[in-house]
Amino acid sequence: MATSQLSCLPADIFRSSAYGVTPSKELNLSFNDFEGPVPSGGSFSNGSIVCVKGNHRLCSNAPGLILPLCPELGSKGKDKSVVLKTMIPIAFSCVLVFFLCLLDVHIKRRKEKNGSEHSSMHMDKLSYEDIARATNGFSLVQLLGLGSFGSVYKGNLPFEDDPVAIKVFNLRRYGAPSSFIAECEVLRNTRHRNLVKVISLCSTVDPTGSDFKALVFHYMPNGSLDRWLHPEDHGCDKRRFLSLCERINIALDVAYALDYLHNQCASPVIHCDLKPSNVLLDLKMTAHVSDFGLAKFMCASSFEGRASSTSLASLKGSIGYIAPEYGMGGPISKKGDVYSYGVLLLEMFTGKRPTDKEFKDGLSLHKHVDTKFPQGTAEILDPAILQSDLLGGNLEMMQTCVLPMIKVGLLCSMASPQGRLGMGQVSTEILTVKRVFHELCSRNGVSSLDKYC
Repeated sequence: MATSQLSCLPADIFRSSAYGVTPSKELNLSFNDFEGPVPSGGSFSNGSIVCVKGNHRLCSNAPGLILPLCPELGSKGKDKSVVLKTMIPIAFSCVLVFFLCLLDVHIKRRKEKNGSEHSSMHMDKLSYEDIARATNGFSLVQLLGLGSFGSVYKGNLPFEDDPVAIKVFNLRRYGAPSSFIAECEVLRNTRHRNLVKVISLCSTVDPTGSDFKALVFHYMPNGSLDRWLHPEDHGCDKRRFLSLCERINIALDVAYALDYLHNQCASPVIHCDLKPSNVLLDLKMTAHVSDFGLAKFMCASSFEGRASSTSLASLKGSIGYIAPEYGMGGPISKKGDVYSYGVLLLEMFTGKRPTDKEFKDGLSLHKHVDTKFPQGTAEILDPAILQSDLLGGNLEMMQTCVLPMIKVGLLCSMASPQGRLGMGQVSTEILTVKRVFHELCSRNGVSSLDKYC
């Protein structure tokens, strides 16, 4: 029986309440299965004449009735308040953790994309007309050089204070479109002080309706390493040559770049076309590896169908710098870049190209140097080194700096890939040589600035 049923008791009982008179007889409500709070007024205020035994679901706050106390008004609100005070901090903490997780994921994605350095607010704003104006209508006066897949011009853009280098792709050449895509992909996913930095790009159509693609880089005022090693081939002044210190620094810069590409990228990158013309020098003679048109990713998820391929079908490279195993159908690997680096290093110290006319009938630059190393090294060195840093037969400089550099070049350009060094070890070896060189200069009272370093 519900609480309301207590109000359906005989009228005379409640009449007494209305007139303020308490009945003299006992009110027996025992074992009626009543529930809820017992009224506090009238007969129920006198516990001596009311019997409510056996009604286990009744409650009362009257002192005379032996019943459980009824909950106070507002206790539910208090309970809710306690719950809210507990749940709100927990909910806030959960939301905070959620947003922190989102922030962490966002930061990681930005790092993976390396967009902060290689993306630009002008990336999607360059048109064909912008490129044409920057190069004065692709003037021959602005032409810096010709590459396998296009031409490089010097230019000026409104949003850049310094001159820029603009690589315009000749899309009629086989492999040029894929070269543009490969170069964009590598430069988008890499960032290093010894790699060229792309400022912007242009992918549109020219006035004839043909596809037009170009990449914009920082201009390197000191040109390519090839210009410095072979000035006569470029019509350059022979009076300015690379000092021994500069050669060591450039070799270390290129080693750092390859070590980064091979061992520090999320997806290792194989350059596949390392040579002096693809090493550019800035105003301070710091080297920057360029031209990633043939580069391959060892394992790339987003570019898997094209860039992670290790077949030789699309590999061209440059004669004299391609690893011998590639010519026999071997897979593209880090050791292929190491071979190219070894040849480049030997070229830097001998001044001879690997395609020199004297290298025939099985003779190569590697064999040419190896037959004279170490006793006859002076016979095969670039004369510019002998006339400056080793003038007077500086045997200590030869023993501690020149020979170790040539040894690294020989080890990197070995015919067997297994015998070649890794670029991490190469960087360590050349860094040691650089430190020894500076110690010798300090001991002999020669400033590094005197050596163009």
